[in-house]
Amino acid sequence: MSITETIIDIPVEHEKNIFGDFDIFAKIIEKTLNVTIIERNGEIKVVGDSDNVTKAKSVFLQLLELSKRGNIITEQQVNYALALSFEAKEKEIVEIDKDLICHTINGKPIKPKTIGQKSYVDQMRNKMIVFGIGPAGTGKTYLAMAMGITAFKNDEVSRIILTRPAIEAGEKLGFLPGDLQSKVDPYLRPLYDALYQIMGPDAYLKNSEKGLIEVAPLAYMRGRTLDNAFIILDEAQNTTPAQMKMFLTRIGYGSKVVITGDITQKDLPKGVISGLDVALKVLSKIDDIGFSYLTNQDVVRHPLVQKIVKAYDVYEQKKKRYDDLSKNKKSFSRIKKGMKAENIRSNRYETR
Repeated sequence: MSITETIIDIPVEHEKNIFGDFDIFAKIIEKTLNVTIIERNGEIKVVGDSDNVTKAKSVFLQLLELSKRGNIITEQQVNYALALSFEAKEKEIVEIDKDLICHTINGKPIKPKTIGQKSYVDQMRNKMIVFGIGPAGTGKTYLAMAMGITAFKNDEVSRIILTRPAIEAGEKLGFLPGDLQSKVDPYLRPLYDALYQIMGPDAYLKNSEKGLIEVAPLAYMRGRTLDNAFIILDEAQNTTPAQMKMFLTRIGYGSKVVITGDITQKDLPKGVISGLDVALKVLSKIDDIGFSYLTNQDVVRHPLVQKIVKAYDVYEQKKKRYDDLSKNKKSFSRIKKGMKAENIRSNRYETR
């Protein structure tokens, strides 16, 4: 292992953004790549193994480019740039940043932040129907909402329809007071939240009153034909096969459809098959349908969420291996007992 060092020139106006509060981002880079970072008079010296120093320099340069574009560097971006550096893909983080979808009501730009999210956005642009599959925090619904609102503002579609199955996540909400709309609103709250953040409550209410934006439970879709609309089916893992088929056969001319779901978080009654699981198998070979599979690397919420998702993935993989092993042991035990019983019967027959 050869020790080397390199000097990186970081303009002082970008230094705090790249290093983070209390140099937290620099410490993450040091720990991940096992290098030493020294800041002196606007120059950054990186010392360590030559390969890791090269990675650190490239990561710093990509973060500098993001900062020059006006981005506020986040811990997620630092961690993702580091992860890409091990695959020599860290330069892609700047290319991803060029893809601006729209701005929120507060002027914040909405962009894909990972390679998986960029692929998902490209699929939505190029395919009539797109399935976005992935764990919590990967931006499935939010990016779909941004694409839908952008298409609506650009007159590519005449309305937006947002729907999700009204299934409780382990809680019973049927006792809630109020009319039918009041009872289903809690199920649809995540969709309202995204609409308010991107479009603003005033614009939403104005278009909603005109019938141009509709937020409704999946059951309301039966018997309708949805033409010239951007349609988002959220939490699709909680549909039954019959509901999914009903929804997919509502689609009319000039429409775009995005179906999002997390196949690891089903709230269906025990023994009920998910319509999303069935659809992924049945529709996998149709060219006009896109499938985007996001992973824990695409989580863009708090970094702790990424660790939680990864921990559950590891746990579920171990559990599956244990269950498979248990089944094999039980099968072997049954075969062994069967052979033993057959030998006993054979011995009895020979004794006679």
